[in-house]
Amino acid sequence: MAAGAFGKGAARLCGVLAAPTAHELRRLLGQALRETPTAEIRLDWLKNDVERRAFLKWLKTHRPRRAQLIATCRRRVGGGEFAGDAGEELYWLVQAREAGCAWCDLEVETLRELPGKSVHGYAVPGKVLLSMHDFRRTPEFPGKLRVPATGGAKAIKVAAMARNLSDSVRVLRLARASRDVVAIAMGEIGLPARVLALREGSALAYAPVAASTAPGQIPLRDFKRLYRAHKLTRATRVYGVIGNPVGHSLSPLLHNSGYIAAGKDAVYLPFLVENLKDFLKALPEFGVWGFSVTLPHKQKIFAHLDDVEPLATKIGAVNTVTIRKDGSLCGSNTDYLGVLRALERKMKLQGARVVIYGAGGSARAAAFALAQAGAQVFVCARRPEAARKLAAAVGGEPILRSDLRRLEFDALLNATPIGMFPQEKVSPLAASELNCSLVMDLIYRPIRTKLLRLAASRKIACVSGVEMFLAQGFAQWEHWMGSKAPESIMRNAVLRALKNEENTRW
Repeated sequence: MAAGAFGKGAARLCGVLAAPTAHELRRLLGQALRETPTAEIRLDWLKNDVERRAFLKWLKTHRPRRAQLIATCRRRVGGGEFAGDAGEELYWLVQAREAGCAWCDLEVETLRELPGKSVHGYAVPGKVLLSMHDFRRTPEFPGKLRVPATGGAKAIKVAAMARNLSDSVRVLRLARASRDVVAIAMGEIGLPARVLALREGSALAYAPVAASTAPGQIPLRDFKRLYRAHKLTRATRVYGVIGNPVGHSLSPLLHNSGYIAAGKDAVYLPFLVENLKDFLKALPEFGVWGFSVTLPHKQKIFAHLDDVEPLATKIGAVNTVTIRKDGSLCGSNTDYLGVLRALERKMKLQGARVVIYGAGGSARAAAFALAQAGAQVFVCARRPEAARKLAAAVGGEPILRSDLRRLEFDALLNATPIGMFPQEKVSPLAASELNCSLVMDLIYRPIRTKLLRLAASRKIACVSGVEMFLAQGFAQWEHWMGSKAPESIMRNAVLRALKNEENTRW
């Protein structure tokens, strides 16, 4: 692809600098330039004019060579933090030009207030990025956007809130059809489109160095090194995880670490999916080859599959979907492998009395895996009828929650989402209900849940859900890639992230 207004390669990654003080902004600039030569300086985030003046004075004498700097002093009317009027905004953009900024971001709201609706005659940076933000929705766009002949702009930026994946697709089409247009789908639903924007032709893709300045942003370091957004092409295979919520998932870290280690031209993205039909309709636009399935779609996905592997049909839950060359969807289940591999390292399953708390998709995979291994399976759930049906399906026994205090088991598995990040201070069960030798929580984030902490306080052996998560993820990777996963690298990446998170939290 030919170089656009901002260059090519890593230069199209724009590090966003937002901080309250000049000192912090200087530090962030240094971090950004280690990843990309392009950086947006959010002057509006500085807490007052004193800090703005201090930063620009420093920049004038310390401007990094070969850096491509974009000055932004976005007013509140345009979604920014600057409380001043259009004249004051222009004043700071003029100062930014004197400090060495070649570009400035000027919101359309300000341009409309200027005489002739043009920046001609104002000594702002010579290259103007005309921006429009809609933080509520994705408006209707023409098929192709063009930089206005008048007004003085060199490029256009459109940032719109994606309320569904169809909105994200419309934003990507803007990037595909237009030159020198920056297309941004905002919000968590828009996150995959942010990563794929450069592939589709967006002139820039934004990522914060530290503080997020818009919903759905990915830190610059991850944007470049984990997702490799500037290297993706139409030949890159796209995989992902669908769920609601999905922001807690470490599957992108797991799979992308594997792709990088194995030299695969593939990327794995988190898709916040509220409506399965909306997601499935968007699959061709995103170029998806396969996806993981998590709550609440593991059972709902069946209605949309063309083929399901026998074991997944028996379990009644799918956590892995492969898209064949003809576009048909094939479902399978790797969760059961995760449960088996995690528990077999800790105990003998043949004849063991194991109670599963929960009756959803993960609980079903665990129940079938344990029954297949010869364990006596007991099922306890908030809805007794659901517990009864699952127990009957695996030849097990349903029990009431009150039974947990009087019965003893060899192991207890939590298969509910209670206690999952960010509600990590909650446990699905009380300490008095843990009458067993081993407790396994299928939740892996945090690595030590409140439930596992309660179990440890009673000297009960603990198994983190991270072991199941890793095992099922390795199986998915191999299913899609057709080769053995680089397990040690993938494992270390996930464990390092979880341990860093735990150290920060506790």
